[in-house]
Amino acid sequence: MTSIAAITITAVALAAGSPAQSADIKADPKVVEAVKATCFDYVDGQLEGNPDRVARSLHPDLAKRAVIGDTPYERYGLRRMSKEELVDLTKQGVLKTPAGEWNRTCTVLDITGNAASVRLETPWFVDYFHMGNFGDRWLIVNALWYSKPKAR
Repeated sequence: MTSIAAITITAVALAAGSPAQSADIKADPKVVEAVKATCFDYVDGQLEGNPDRVARSLHPDLAKRAVIGDTPYERYGLRRMSKEELVDLTKQGVLKTPAGEWNRTCTVLDITGNAASVRLETPWFVDYFHMGNFGDRWLIVNALWYSKPKAR
């Protein structure tokens, strides 16, 4: 199967509402669970307002970005956020949400050696992560996020 065909099949399955929790990953199930645990520390830590939980999921040199497009000040503009900014927003409780309203999925897309790719979706945003394994810990190194339009 070509890469384009695989992408098309995945996109159709996601659009159809298939419960994609893990792609066809050939990694050790314990590794897959460890990668997912890092994803859930990131999102659940924000939703419960627990900055320590969020911080432990992030590499110290995290690059978190959102595409904002061309602006008067920047071509190909990005909203940039550091680990410290994200942890501070969590301390402020910006995304704190009652547990009954948590609707989130962490989908492991790929694991190769000490690198993993993960998709996180909530009602409010989608994040795509690149994670790295550092000894006994998986950490989010890069995150590209998209804020979903607010429902009216």
